[in-house]
Amino acid sequence: MARLEHIAPEPHSRSATGGLCTRRERMVKQLILANLGESLEVTELARACALSRSHFSRAFKCSTGLSPQEWIRQQRIQRAKELIISSALSLTQISQECGFCDQAHFCHIFSRSEGVNPMTWRNHQLRVIAA
Repeated sequence: MARLEHIAPEPHSRSATGGLCTRRERMVKQLILANLGESLEVTELARACALSRSHFSRAFKCSTGLSPQEWIRQQRIQRAKELIISSALSLTQISQECGFCDQAHFCHIFSRSEGVNPMTWRNHQLRVIAA
């Protein structure tokens, strides 16, 4: 039995458990990350995976633990945090770069995610780095 486990190929598909197969998950995540600054529609992501919108949404959540919209939002916030720390861009520029419709929406989503507004978060991070 141990020998069979050793030579059995690694599973390439999570579809048996309801998730996206590894190839599709990697592809759609790369697509999202390459287009964070754009409007990303779940329907288009589903089409890229050759799945219906509802099947894609369920499979994506099963694979990642987050809905496609939540995962996109999380990635946008992460990218915004990188830009807040490493660039001199304004919040308006950062919000556009990360795909938020405007600065107010960005600040609202950021505050809800991080518990503080972007500039408070930035100042705290700079103090931590300087310490």
